[in-house]
Amino acid sequence: MIERALKGSPKYWGWVFFLLGVITVGFLCYMYQLHNGLGITGMSRDISWGVYIAQFTYFVGVAAGAVMLVIPKYLHHYQKYGKIVVFGEFIAIAAVTMCLLFIVVDIGQPMRMMNVVIHPTPHSMLFYDMIVLNGYLIINIICGYNTLLADKKGLPCPKWVKPFIYLSIPWAISIHTVTAFLYAGLPGRHFWLTAIMAPRFLASAFAAGPSLLIMLLLFVMKVSDFKVDKEALQTVAKTVCYAMIVNMFFMFMEFFTAYYSQIPGHMATLDYLFFGLDGYNELVPLMRFMMFIAFVGIFVLLVPSLRRNHKWLAFGVAMVFLATLIDKGVGLVIGGFIPNPFETITEYHPTFPEIMIAISIYAVGALILTVLYKVAVTVREEQQIA
Repeated sequence: MIERALKGSPKYWGWVFFLLGVITVGFLCYMYQLHNGLGITGMSRDISWGVYIAQFTYFVGVAAGAVMLVIPKYLHHYQKYGKIVVFGEFIAIAAVTMCLLFIVVDIGQPMRMMNVVIHPTPHSMLFYDMIVLNGYLIINIICGYNTLLADKKGLPCPKWVKPFIYLSIPWAISIHTVTAFLYAGLPGRHFWLTAIMAPRFLASAFAAGPSLLIMLLLFVMKVSDFKVDKEALQTVAKTVCYAMIVNMFFMFMEFFTAYYSQIPGHMATLDYLFFGLDGYNELVPLMRFMMFIAFVGIFVLLVPSLRRNHKWLAFGVAMVFLATLIDKGVGLVIGGFIPNPFETITEYHPTFPEIMIAISIYAVGALILTVLYKVAVTVREEQQIA
């Protein structure tokens, strides 16, 4: 089926070559980093995780969000998702690939990755993160390809694939749970030392992943003849809305616990992010903007008349996606390092090479999605004609 990705309009090929150009620039920046070390980034002794790990953390959630289509389709036989579940699985493939690439560029020397396999340490959460991420990638490749192939032939999904589909449900939850444990297992970082870190991660994942899916499906319907069932879109949008409400509820639980109990370590990071701390307030406007657009997105998706309008729907899910990206892709990771264990503040400013490497990994994910969606949309269009 992959040959369908080799046929497309000039706009399609223009987009592909644009992504390849961005990837090339990012690869050259990575070669510069590989030669000179991570000193070319904005990371330091006090802030050892920056853009790379922040985006890794976020896109693990985007990948896990695919399970919100798999559960209704295969456990509850909600047939409205029959034509779109593969698009969610393809998002998971692209997102996990991006996650793995962010880990590669953050390690510094990529050959060090093999130490996880050569010298396994079962007491380390990184060891389990390696297992669940690679396992989830393989599972989604198997499920996505065989599901689409069966649809193309007009046959039911092969029985041997069903166990992998059911396995993907707990596996999707595990990838973000293990990632949350990477943070919650660090007692020296007060902001991350919370029992609801994993639930927060999952709630944001179930909002972010389906949000991206809706935006992509709306775009696909605009540029192709493939049509998505309106009820299916509305159901996914409701999932996004409720998941985002739960995510914001968990966030306010953190505020209550910190400020009502007057816990200095927890208050310090929240002060820095939302109010400013000791004159340092660079992230305050961004985090307040995140709160604003999060509630705007929830409102749009909560009102049926707005949600049924595709323009408002796209706007609502875009606000939710951007809010979760800022929250987990900036505030969670960077904020967790401030203040440091010596109660001093070292701010983080990503460098140009660092940003370009991150953008190039975004481009890799976009290229994977472009190819996979081109194949899936072509198959769906052929089915509609038939």
